[in-house]
Amino acid sequence: MDDLQISTRVSTSGMKAQATRLRVVSENIANADSVGTKPGEAPYRRKTVSFKEEVDKATASKQVRVKKIGVDRSDFEKRYDPNHPAADADGYVQLPNVNPLMEVMDMREAQRGYEANLNAMQISRQMISKTVDMLK
Repeated sequence: MDDLQISTRVSTSGMKAQATRLRVVSENIANADSVGTKPGEAPYRRKTVSFKEEVDKATASKQVRVKKIGVDRSDFEKRYDPNHPAADADGYVQLPNVNPLMEVMDMREAQRGYEANLNAMQISRQMISKTVDMLK
């Protein structure tokens, strides 16, 4: 397999990793207001994505993979709302540990990473196509 095809595979791995990251960010944003329904029930806990480098044995190229989808263990905020079904004995409701502004920043970073890998893949394919045209 030549280097241009390998670069396409590397870019594909990056796109897959960033797509997973975007899905997790979307879940976080969608659940930013998901609180418990009973006293003491925890609200939605923000998810996180970590990546790892992995060597593709077939090509000996370093690719990126999702290492783990974890959870953010930071504390929940509390809001005083004694009429809420999930309010504790003191009238406080635990809120998800999702900061929508941070999620939007993560989303844009994932988008940029995806687009960078897409551009690299497109350039590799163009170079392969030009090479094939020259050989005709």
